[in-house]
Amino acid sequence: MEFTKKIKSLVNLRQASRSSVDLTEIESPEAEEPVVIREKEPGNKGLNDPQVEQEILDSIEAVFYSDESFDASEYKLKEIPETPDINEISSEKTKLVSQLHVVSKKLSALILQNQSALADELQCVTEMQKTLEEACTICGQSRNLLAQTKQDFTTASLGILASYRKREQLKCLLRSLCMIKTLQETDVRLRELLEEEDYPGAIQLCLECQKAASTFKHFSCISELSTKLQDTLVMTEEQLDVALSKVCTHFDKVHYEKLQEAYSLLGKTQTAVDQLLMHFASAIHNTAFTIVLEYAEKNSGGKERSHQKRQYSDLCQLIDSENFTPCLVDLCKALWQIMRSYWCILEWHDIFNVNRKQMDDSVNSDEFNLNYIHQKLEHGLLRVWQDVQQKVKSYILASDMSHFKFDEFIHILALIQRLIDIGEDFCGSRSEDLQESVRKQSVNYFRNYHRGFMEELRTFLENESWEICPVHSAFSAVHLQEFRFLARTASKSFSSSPEKSDKSSRDSFFKKQADGNNPFDEKLEEEEKEDILSPLENDDLERSHYNSDSDDSEIPEELKKDFIDENAEDIPRKVQTKMNKKSTSGGRKKQVPILTNTALNVLRSFGKYMQMMSVLKPIAFDVLICMTQLFDYYMYSVSLHFLCKRNE
Repeated sequence: MEFTKKIKSLVNLRQASRSSVDLTEIESPEAEEPVVIREKEPGNKGLNDPQVEQEILDSIEAVFYSDESFDASEYKLKEIPETPDINEISSEKTKLVSQLHVVSKKLSALILQNQSALADELQCVTEMQKTLEEACTICGQSRNLLAQTKQDFTTASLGILASYRKREQLKCLLRSLCMIKTLQETDVRLRELLEEEDYPGAIQLCLECQKAASTFKHFSCISELSTKLQDTLVMTEEQLDVALSKVCTHFDKVHYEKLQEAYSLLGKTQTAVDQLLMHFASAIHNTAFTIVLEYAEKNSGGKERSHQKRQYSDLCQLIDSENFTPCLVDLCKALWQIMRSYWCILEWHDIFNVNRKQMDDSVNSDEFNLNYIHQKLEHGLLRVWQDVQQKVKSYILASDMSHFKFDEFIHILALIQRLIDIGEDFCGSRSEDLQESVRKQSVNYFRNYHRGFMEELRTFLENESWEICPVHSAFSAVHLQEFRFLARTASKSFSSSPEKSDKSSRDSFFKKQADGNNPFDEKLEEEEKEDILSPLENDDLERSHYNSDSDDSEIPEELKKDFIDENAEDIPRKVQTKMNKKSTSGGRKKQVPILTNTALNVLRSFGKYMQMMSVLKPIAFDVLICMTQLFDYYMYSVSLHFLCKRNE
């Protein structure tokens, strides 16, 4: 190691004192002569061969090109073994000298090659220096001008500028404060609009305030106000939903238009129609439950408070016979009002769609919403009617009507038939479920009624004295109260026209009640007092009693024929008496009809049975069979009585 250190110090001294290549001083760019590198030791002439030079360059180890911190001397000294060989050292020296010569030559060639680029770079540096000097001069002049400007402007001028700037800032602040104050006062105005049920105005104001609040959201008070406005908007939607539910029982065109406008502002028109259908279902259930509950509590005298927890079908069973018909009337009235509200809503949307298409013939973005709403409402017709039908069906089947009076039962059937007609006009439904429930009750009632009347007829026949009952000479079956329904049916048949029956069902019945009248408010026509028994003996007085206000012009053409179809509608009393008058010979008295009390009672029963056939079409054939049984039984009893009496 000591020997290696000595060699290293010797080499450093040698390198400092002498070098293998002495480079000449590089001239300045202004010099015209090129840079020349002189070799102190020319070396071996074989080194001038390019191939040899390339081999020498390739023989240089890569470690010599590593980085500037690499110490070549130390690296070579470390390669000297512990026992040095002078020959190897000389050989290595010769090799290093050759490599140094070739590298120096290559370096000199590169310097000569890049001398022009060096001159250009020096020229750029010189120009950059001149540019910097000019920039320094401009900066100095600018500083001098700014100093002069500062001296020229007075404190008053700067004060004016400062005051103007401050005024503009205050204006901006004042506008912001006014907007904040307006936003804070919006809550009071929103409550006023909600109390006035101006939902479109409240929603429009709330949306505008939310948009304005987003501009000033960096203020903490406005941030709290935005939250409050959002809560107010949610509360408004809840009140809007409550107002929409009220439309189900009472439709108001102006009020409904406001609701639709409000939902349009919220962008929830489709949601509104879905909620509306749910509200109608709830309204039908709640209305029916409330009415039946009221009569059930009335029946119990208000002592029972647990009725509210009962099911609807259980409540229907608590209605007694006295309150059955009034409860049914109130139930039909309320359900009719709900159906009419739904029909008015559908009509409003139909008119709205037509007006919208007339205003804009092109395809607009709202066409899908309009079609969706119309389709939903059209499908909801059957759904609403099914709910109504189920409520009435449950009410009818919950009671036993076999012990009801005939007139009351007929009244109930008339109410149900009117409701069925309304359902057909409403959605074209034939109401099979409701008709089936009526048929079940009718079969049960008629069987009991027919059985009781047969017993009553047997009693009449056993106690019959077979004396003639004194009636008018112009007596006819239509004069009995039991046959008055035929006259009403005839008048309705004459007054109806084929064109009217061909119209859309939804436009026929509901248009007739467009003024808001309830069809179940129509009271039954008071029956005229029967006047079949008369003490008058003069036919002229009788004719004056029946035909004082009649002439031939009042007789329909159907009744002027020689033959009248027995299937035709019944003839009013005045027309019948007119025909009786014409059938009599001039001045001669007519014979009094031969009637007994039992025969008159049988006629009355026929009228009731025919009325049942008119109302109870599903069991009309069964009723007809029972009528034939009555007739057969009466004829058999009469024949048996008089034949036995004759044989005696």
